[in-house]
Amino acid sequence: MFLIGESLNVISKKIGTAFRERDPRPLQEEALFQKEKGMDYIDINLGPAKKDGHELMPWVVEVVQEVVPDIPLALDTSNVDAIAAALKVYRETPRPVLINSIMCRPERYERMVPLAAEHNADFIALMWGPDGLPRDENERAALAVELLYFANEAGIPNEKIWVDGIVTPVNIQQPQLISLMEFQKMIQDIAPGAKSTCGLSNISNGPPDNLRPILNQTYMVMLERCGIYSVISDPLDEKLTEIAKGKRQDVVEVIHAAMDGTAPDISSLSKEMADYVKTVNVILGKTLYSDSWLEI
Repeated sequence: MFLIGESLNVISKKIGTAFRERDPRPLQEEALFQKEKGMDYIDINLGPAKKDGHELMPWVVEVVQEVVPDIPLALDTSNVDAIAAALKVYRETPRPVLINSIMCRPERYERMVPLAAEHNADFIALMWGPDGLPRDENERAALAVELLYFANEAGIPNEKIWVDGIVTPVNIQQPQLISLMEFQKMIQDIAPGAKSTCGLSNISNGPPDNLRPILNQTYMVMLERCGIYSVISDPLDEKLTEIAKGKRQDVVEVIHAAMDGTAPDISSLSKEMADYVKTVNVILGKTLYSDSWLEI
């Protein structure tokens, strides 16, 4: 499982301030921290960056690559000019730069796909269409076919495309989480060789902070079983990284058993393992979501 570190992000007070003040030190410290924590990619998230993104993104790329020249970066902003400017200064890494992301809207992909092709970049194909979030896995599949066909025609093979079916919050749109897993299973039939990813932490947007790690960890394992290639994740969650890197097979096995309905009785499990079983049941809609589901 490849991990894309999410915390070099404008929403962080420290990072946002460093962006505004053009202070390289916090950005380089964060990049080195993410390398230490085992991130395979570092996501540089500027947000919309409407005013100065075209100048800020290339500056951040150069600052980060000074200290982690071997880790590929994901360029994360809705400002296309900012991405274009950053691609011009990007120094080659062992794995290609990743554009995060290209929505399945003609006004976006008709401009951005040629940019990816020109710079030999990988890109995240975001299944956000003209009508917004797809209603189910079939609408996701239709969007994927549209966007990947356009990219293929531009000379970009499936192997350079990372499909993102979009994770939704568990406390608002539970059925969408199941739909995403079903879509994930379809990707190799739709686009053989394509990679996949998601903004994993979206599942826990809304629930209390203490519940976020177990939601993220559990859903990551569920998605991996459905074939997902990578996730955009929190570098601070060391257990999630251990699970992703194959160091907690006990957690994986109990989550798989819960998905299959063959998990041992909760009373026979440790609290750690029982909490994963309970969380699977919440994600699958077998248990009604509440902030106290682990206490029941």
